[in-house]
Amino acid sequence: MLSLVGLPGSGKSTVGRQLARRLGLPFTDTDHAIEQRIGCSIREFFDREGEAAFRDIEEAVIDELASSDAGVIATGGGAVLRPANRERLRAGGHVIYLRSTPEELFRRLRHDTNRPLLQVADPLARLRALYDERDPLYRETAHFVIETGRPSVPTLVNMILMQLELAGVIPPRP
Repeated sequence: MLSLVGLPGSGKSTVGRQLARRLGLPFTDTDHAIEQRIGCSIREFFDREGEAAFRDIEEAVIDELASSDAGVIATGGGAVLRPANRERLRAGGHVIYLRSTPEELFRRLRHDTNRPLLQVADPLARLRALYDERDPLYRETAHFVIETGRPSVPTLVNMILMQLELAGVIPPRP
């Protein structure tokens, strides 16, 4: 099992989908799995039930996915906030942290209205606070850290595949 962690907008879903395709593995986005379970958008659920209720469901979904067969999982940005999730992801396979700076994320997300944690007066300040809080947790959880910078998605996927090959996680590609 390969799991991707990182801040909102770091590319977990996009990179994860292409990584899974390249490896011939199933792909699951935990946010989509949660939305299927709760029957509404995460934003609606967040507004109605609060973050704690959302994190409970997220923990259950991660527990199920991390104990399933091989695949690629893209987690929500806050999945690492709970110690149980960090332990489960790390024990369930290999975790890749897609590391992005707050400024880079702001550039990508400044027009996105679907991310509940960024619907604030100063989203860049919020991203900086999230980074300060979560970067140590992502690093604690991850086996690999990939700097996202400005490379294209295919380039990031190749960087991840190279790291996995070098570490002996996957066989070398012909």
